[in-house]
Amino acid sequence: MEDIVEKIVSSLNKFFKIKERDSSISKELIGGVTIFLAMVYVLPVNAGMLSATGMGFAAVFAATAIAAAVASLVMGLYANYPVGLASGMGVNAFFTYTVCDALNFTWQEALAAVMISGVLFLVLSVTGLRRMVINAIPKDLKLAVGAGIGFFIAFIGFKNAGIIVSHGSTFVELGNLAHPTVLLGIFGLFLVFGLYALNKRISSFAIIISILLTGIVGVVLGAIFPGLEGLMPVLGGVNLGGIGDVQSTFGQAFTALGSLLSKPTAYAVIFTFLFVDFFDTAGTLVAVGHDAGLLDENGELIDGDKALLADATGTIVGAIVGTSTVTSYIESTTGIESGARTGLSATVVGILFIVSLLFYPLFSFVGGIEVEPGVYFSPVTSMALVFVGALMISSLKDINWNDTIVVSATFITIVTMVLSFSIAEGIAFGFIFYAFMMSLTKRRKDVSLVMYILAALFVINFVIKFLILV
Repeated sequence: MEDIVEKIVSSLNKFFKIKERDSSISKELIGGVTIFLAMVYVLPVNAGMLSATGMGFAAVFAATAIAAAVASLVMGLYANYPVGLASGMGVNAFFTYTVCDALNFTWQEALAAVMISGVLFLVLSVTGLRRMVINAIPKDLKLAVGAGIGFFIAFIGFKNAGIIVSHGSTFVELGNLAHPTVLLGIFGLFLVFGLYALNKRISSFAIIISILLTGIVGVVLGAIFPGLEGLMPVLGGVNLGGIGDVQSTFGQAFTALGSLLSKPTAYAVIFTFLFVDFFDTAGTLVAVGHDAGLLDENGELIDGDKALLADATGTIVGAIVGTSTVTSYIESTTGIESGARTGLSATVVGILFIVSLLFYPLFSFVGGIEVEPGVYFSPVTSMALVFVGALMISSLKDINWNDTIVVSATFITIVTMVLSFSIAEGIAFGFIFYAFMMSLTKRRKDVSLVMYILAALFVINFVIKFLILV
């Protein structure tokens, strides 16, 4: 028995280069569990968000787990990176609220767009186009897009909690903060930020702890006070989704390819899916790679193309089984803080996502609550969106605030993204204004031809959308 254990330990060390990266199997296992716990909130949150498009909650829940498992296993076994992957927060909001709600794409067509973007990402990952595209987008614009998505997600979170509601004259206003469902959402908001403020190991699990405690508090209040029964979460006693539920979404991306590509706006949607995934992943990998010592002397990611390929594979698989774009999670830094340095930790994450389909906590209380006919609040998971949004806007600190053009383009990107309720429109306006302003100055040659082409494509998209398709 001891010989078998020694052989397994030796094989793991050799395959994952554990000792070479100054780690240990125990650190990798602990790191993997830590990463999983820090990002497992995505299962109910993503399922809840995408179910607003008409997709089944159980199907999306299972598809999210399957895609996360496949992508994390590829990242661990192929790229040997300590990074967990799952459906991205922010891009899933774009999928739901922009592509399906605002642009009236069916969820099947949205999945087809995600699948195509994944294939393009795969092509970019194995060719020299990757460097060309990344180098074409100014660093400050990349940071602005990331921050803008953070504001956008936070806005959705406040909306889902009922803290911010629509108003006929002012468009938005504060909701009824005395409403029991809204108060529960506010409780969750204070809880998640309070746990994060502790700045201890517990802060790494602020989201999942807050979801659990907020849900439990809501269930208890609903059980104790009969008047709150219909306004609080309930515990259904059934799992949220299993592999069998995926049959309603599996392969739907292929069937919708024809109708998707017949829509002129589809190409802008595909580009946006690709852009958000590509740069979000690149930024996450650089951050994680720096902390894990996976950057070479030139600051380039070691085997970075393999890591990007893992992400692209996850996106393609996710679209096929029925979920939005899969991306690398910045929560992976929690595992690195625990000592993870190799793909063994990501492999653990993948295995745990598979297990979650069988033993996931009975989170039936994470769904929306109908407080009025047609009006749903999600007090248990809304705080996760606000919290993730708050983390994402930290990229603003690295923007060059002394550059007036950069400041202007950043402002246009963020404010358009939030006020138009569209990530795509924010990116488009930001790119167009940046290229336009730079072209009027002596710095016009500092902007690459690719950037000018991208800006022109966005202008053409608006012309088609508002002048030709009206």
